Amino acid sequence: MKIGIFGGTFDPPHIGHLILAEEAQAQLELDHVLWVLTPFPPHKKMQKICPLNDRMTMLLLAIAGNKKFSLSRVDIDRQPPHYAVDTVAQLREKSPKAEFYYLMGADSLNDLPTWHEPVQFVTLCHGIGIMMRHGESPVTTNLEAEITGLTEKLHFLQTPRIEISGTDIRRRVGNGMQFRYFVPEKIYHYILNHKLYQS
Repeated sequence: MKIGIFGGTFDPPHIGHLILAEEAQAQLELDHVLWVLTPFPPHKKMQKICPLNDRMTMLLLAIAGNKKFSLSRVDIDRQPPHYAVDTVAQLREKSPKAEFYYLMGADSLNDLPTWHEPVQFVTLCHGIGIMMRHGESPVTTNLEAEITGLTEKLHFLQTPRIEISGTDIRRRVGNGMQFRYFVPEKIYHYILNHKLYQS
């Protein structure tokens, strides 16, 4: 089994997330993609985040109907801090015969040396799928010098340029602007019905 790990706060999950996950699944020929919802991301301590139950409900709504997608509770069911290295370690412990491919953007790849135990993280991953936007070209030479063995794990994916972000969606909702087609229809109604992201 080749399993993708797609982590994030998903605040809210939007169509960009779905497109990227589908592209990664197809290009890496993954059998399954685990959506790892991070309850309390270490790098967003100062940012107001929507309650976990709301984000979890929206994520389940987003991936419903795709048998290759599922929500993982690996971070939800353990105490913070939630570092990627621990996430991968626990998933490997539960499924020792599976191959795990961590999915991230080019910006996260460039920041990888600042992650918690980056060398151990790379060692635990069977592969790392880098979702490249048009025109992006991360420099891996310096990264390899800091994290030995990184380059051989990298798989560069060509993904569409999607100018949609959770930050923009939250801003739009808060300012009363339209956002209907930035998210799946059920999430659009969930945000409105539960008055999320409103000032």
